[in-house]
Amino acid sequence: MIVCPECHHPNREGTVFCSECGGQLPGPDTAITDRIEIEGAQAAPPRSGPIRGAAPSTDSTAWASLQLLESGQVLPLASRMEFTLGRSSEGQPILPDIDLEPYQAHAQGVSRLHAIIKFERGLISLIDLGSSNGTYVNGRRIPPNLEQPIQSGDTISLGRLKFQLMAKDAQKG
Repeated sequence: MIVCPECHHPNREGTVFCSECGGQLPGPDTAITDRIEIEGAQAAPPRSGPIRGAAPSTDSTAWASLQLLESGQVLPLASRMEFTLGRSSEGQPILPDIDLEPYQAHAQGVSRLHAIIKFERGLISLIDLGSSNGTYVNGRRIPPNLEQPIQSGDTISLGRLKFQLMAKDAQKG
């Protein structure tokens, strides 16, 4: 058990951020990490709110995309109707469909298998897979293992890594 130095809330071992106040918890993984520059990506200043008017994706087969709020980079959701989100690590037997490790996922509190985003019958939903640092929709933590309906424009946080969901209108295709 790790006790938060800010609010004194007890948290599970391996948790990076307090589930009560969001403060960073002490531990061996209070990581000093190097910033990973992604070739061809343009850095943008950090954003404090939703990105209004952003196009869903340049990929015409995508039903939605996730736009990283910090960098503005777009991750299209195409070719499948369900994706696991998380980060890969050496020796991990099951890998996420969308690997967020290039976006400092470990330092941001993203679990190896953090959440699922899926499109079914015209609806988009998000499921937290019991992650250590939680999944949030528009700043509200969602309960683990339950489908949470989401829509275009919602801000999704996996730990502290934030995206905005940009979805095509299900009725327009």
